[in-house]
Amino acid sequence: MNIAVEEKTAVQDESAHTRRQRRKRHLILLGGAALLIAAVGFGVYWMTVGRYLEQTDDAYVRADWIPISPKVSGYVAQVLVEDDQPVKAGDVLVRIEDRDYQARLEQARAQLAETQASVAAQEANLRVTDSLIAQQQAGVAQAQAHARSVAAELHRARLDQRRYEGLVREHAASAQRLETAAASYTQASAAVEIAKAMQRQQETRLTVAISRRQLAQASLQQQIARRSQAQAQLNLATHAQEDTLIRSPIDGVVGQRKVRTRQYVAPGLPLLAVVPLQQAYVVANYKETQLRDMRAGQPVDISIDSYSGRKLKGHVVSYSPGSGAVFALLPSDNATGNFTKIVQRFPVKIVIDEHDQGGPILPGMSVVTTVDTRPANQGVAHD
Repeated sequence: MNIAVEEKTAVQDESAHTRRQRRKRHLILLGGAALLIAAVGFGVYWMTVGRYLEQTDDAYVRADWIPISPKVSGYVAQVLVEDDQPVKAGDVLVRIEDRDYQARLEQARAQLAETQASVAAQEANLRVTDSLIAQQQAGVAQAQAHARSVAAELHRARLDQRRYEGLVREHAASAQRLETAAASYTQASAAVEIAKAMQRQQETRLTVAISRRQLAQASLQQQIARRSQAQAQLNLATHAQEDTLIRSPIDGVVGQRKVRTRQYVAPGLPLLAVVPLQQAYVVANYKETQLRDMRAGQPVDISIDSYSGRKLKGHVVSYSPGSGAVFALLPSDNATGNFTKIVQRFPVKIVIDEHDQGGPILPGMSVVTTVDTRPANQGVAHD
């Protein structure tokens, strides 16, 4: 009885062991198949996608923020913005006291009015000289006509004198008639001299009038130049008065606000900064060995460290014309001492295609960028 039980137990143990061995072999086969499939999948992914992805964590958000400085000097009357306040282009940020600039503006307006009156007076004087010239021209024409008239009379008197001289020699006319003709000739000759003198007088007066007009024209040009100068001074005073209102040149957020009320400011003194957050971009410092297939226009996946799991899309715009070492304050000189080759990094500018509705993307944030350098994704450079 005991021998039969022991044999049955042995058979059951052997069957259980066989099943365990078979299950173990199945698990090993399934594991090997899964590993093989994973390896094949990874290999396909690597050959088609993975080997074209260039990634770096040496990347940061940047923005072309604008320092705000005054164009005129004076005391700050009012600061109209707070730290981290969003502003629109054209919003007034700071107001400088404008009493002195308003007075200079009124003075410039008065000077312009004075020069405009001087120009009007010179224009009237010029019109008067034009009238005098027209009058003298008429006088010259009258004198010329009178001279032609007396010249014709002189010619007639000369002919009469010659005719009577012949008649007297032939005793066909009396000597008295010859004396009368001679006297008429003498009178006509004198009249011609008088007409010539009057013509020269009128011509001299015309020359004087023309010279007076030239002088009036020169004075008018001088007054016009003074008016232009006064207009320029008025424009400068207007601009200076307008510049007492310091406005935001772009949409953005206020930062680095250093200005305070009653502070004296001068041109070029930084007061605050306006950061255009919607124009933020990424600068990724890639190794030189990663730039071989990188081209402008290629898509980029952007992961922001501040927001775990947040992904943004972008594209490559350009790369720096030199490595960071080239533009360093103290660039290295590999021609001296021992040489150690160091892989250089080149800044690559990446534009964010579209900002989502998540948290703000602030300049200085660290990001991880992955550029897809597959040939099918090569595009045209975006300026």
